[in-house]
Amino acid sequence: MAKTHASDPHATVEAADAGLSRAVGDYLKAIWQHAGEGTAATGDIARSLGVTAPSVTGMLARLKALGLVRYQPYKGAELTEHGRREAMRLLRRHRLLETFMIGELGFGWDEVHEEAERLEHVVSDEFTERLARHLGDPAFDPHGDPIPRSDGSLPTGPDMPLSEAPVGAGFVVHRVLTQDGEVLAHLHGLGVEPGRRLTVVGREPGGHLLNLRVERRHGETEAGLSSALAAVVLGIVTPV
Repeated sequence: MAKTHASDPHATVEAADAGLSRAVGDYLKAIWQHAGEGTAATGDIARSLGVTAPSVTGMLARLKALGLVRYQPYKGAELTEHGRREAMRLLRRHRLLETFMIGELGFGWDEVHEEAERLEHVVSDEFTERLARHLGDPAFDPHGDPIPRSDGSLPTGPDMPLSEAPVGAGFVVHRVLTQDGEVLAHLHGLGVEPGRRLTVVGREPGGHLLNLRVERRHGETEAGLSSALAAVVLGIVTPV
């Protein structure tokens, strides 16, 4: 039988043979997204899930008992091999669903995250693998995020932040490191999205604003992008 905490929806753990609850999956993904193979701090997990630090502490103790994390109070948590496999399984589902919704259902790339969050917990592994085959086994989703392979391994791609590209350089966008809908809509409006070619034409004194030339279907446009937003845009420097 599931254990529940009356004040925190993330403090739910289902029996292992019933599969992972949404709450458990959310914790595993949060740890991975904050730390990868390293250790995620309790405060970072709490902020990303919108719960209190004591709630996180209680849940991490439960995840440790399930063999999903290694956890020491005041030091944070890291995924075990079992926990990593489960995180990759959910990320694979999530990113394939986003790819399908954007490519075939007409969703905008700023609209799909919450829908995929809901669906990833109700579709089966069989559905996931059929969806992957239907889509042609893509390596990256429309945000440029790597889609874990069925064996849990991750494809790699260009990872230079646009904020570090030198003035005068060309830049091909590969990935955008945010799920914030407003940020994604803003970047889309500027034309800064995966596959797009840019040129860094200037940088204001102090480096807080990049001036870009963006290649569009019907010519080029000029755009300004803050260094903070440019830091979440990854790609590769190319000759102009």
